[in-house]
Amino acid sequence: MRARFPDFRLGSVLATSFTGTLTERRGNAVERIPTPHRLVDWLTVNGLAVESCTTAQLERAWELREAIHAAATAAATQDALPASAVQVINDCSTQGRAAAILTPEGDRRWQLSSASCVEDALGVIAADAISIIAGERDGKLALCASPTCQAAFFDTSQSRTRKWCDMNTCGNRQKKARFNANQRKSPPAM
Repeated sequence: MRARFPDFRLGSVLATSFTGTLTERRGNAVERIPTPHRLVDWLTVNGLAVESCTTAQLERAWELREAIHAAATAAATQDALPASAVQVINDCSTQGRAAAILTPEGDRRWQLSSASCVEDALGVIAADAISIIAGERDGKLALCASPTCQAAFFDTSQSRTRKWCDMNTCGNRQKKARFNANQRKSPPAM
């Protein structure tokens, strides 16, 4: 019987969804890919199915995730990109052998090498991060307004004023906290 792990947060942007596999970074952090098998699961759910994953590949994935988070955070706050994060992202991007293919429906899908290795999948994630951080896509990098989260996310809303990485978790938690605080301030009705 497999242990139950927290569900994945799935967003529409691959790179920032990947950084979301470690949540509550400023609170009680929750690791959503704690084992090689869970990384395989996350990659499969995100269209990057691989056959297996080693502990070393999982550690490389964590390194890429933290590099993307550091670079995206710097970009969102308009700070200089950390050189070490840029190096990890670039290394992962160049080590992958994935190719973009066009489906009959007109969608882009990634095809990993015949070995379907984790390095190919990480290369796709790194390339996605590069396109976001370099400003090549329509949207804006932002940081979650939740004080326990502070995750970098890619805001594609029309107004580019989104506050939370995920409305169903951080947004609802903040709104509930604000509601409860207002309830405590209000005198009881008589």
